[in-house]
Amino acid sequence: MTPFTRKVILIIQSIPEGSVMTYGGIARAAGSPRAARQVVRILHSMSRKYKLPWHRVINAKGMISLTEDESASLQQLYLTGEGVIFDERGVVDLERYQYVPAPELEMDMELPPELGDEEDT
Repeated sequence: MTPFTRKVILIIQSIPEGSVMTYGGIARAAGSPRAARQVVRILHSMSRKYKLPWHRVINAKGMISLTEDESASLQQLYLTGEGVIFDERGVVDLERYQYVPAPELEMDMELPPELGDEEDT
């Protein structure tokens, strides 16, 4: 597992209930501001294995990016259940709900043993 992947996993795990982060925000916090698509890949491939709160990650417009109706509806249901409000266009107010990790989380991440040096799966 690459250091970037480890950081992304830890950042996503740190998003508190009732908050969201964008793919690009996670990439920036993990040290690679232009790696939003890589965050998508990590989220897709590792959410189940690392019990990531995948539903707390949305796009830069404050919208759900999932294209499958059932998954998008589930994501919105989870977020509204946590108190996140969507407007009539399905947009989340990022100024209100966006989580920004503390710099020490970004800089000094201690990795739990389960995030060891295994290959990405």
